[in-house]
Amino acid sequence: MLRFIMRRIAASMRVRYGYDGSYMEEVAAVSTGGALRLMVLPLLSQYRGAAPIDLAAGAAVASTREGDCGPCLQLAVDMALQEGASAVDLRRALAGEVNAAGEVGLGYRFARAAIADSDDLAALRDEITARYGQAAVVALSISAATARSWPVIKRGLGHGQACSLVTVGDVAVEAAA
Repeated sequence: MLRFIMRRIAASMRVRYGYDGSYMEEVAAVSTGGALRLMVLPLLSQYRGAAPIDLAAGAAVASTREGDCGPCLQLAVDMALQEGASAVDLRRALAGEVNAAGEVGLGYRFARAAIADSDDLAALRDEITARYGQAAVVALSISAATARSWPVIKRGLGHGQACSLVTVGDVAVEAAA
């Protein structure tokens, strides 16, 4: 039954996003416990809570970018766009223009700061708390920690791919490091 569910999830992602989720089927074939946990990961990695979509999209894309610059990043961008995130600001953040990327840039900077434990983390946390409340900080923190899990899992399983241009809407963007 679990294998059937994972095949359905992988097929759905392939049709909806053009994303190869065959690694999920592989996990289900060799590890029921692993597959169950993989099925729960979206509850964490896609959690938005009280954060506005642009802020949450920035955090998710930054975390995914930290782990990957290929298909997983493209999927994160596509999902953010589907939720209504600003394509213009996503392009800016990915190109390294985070200060000009509005709320996407704020979420992106926060996630990168949380991952790196950088000096500006406290100021970013305070800004987000003042504007959107502590619940938004919780959501962004969870996203920063977990969105990068997907590319790490794929690489570990031998499904990692080389970096590629990311398409945001109809515009290809080379993701800055």
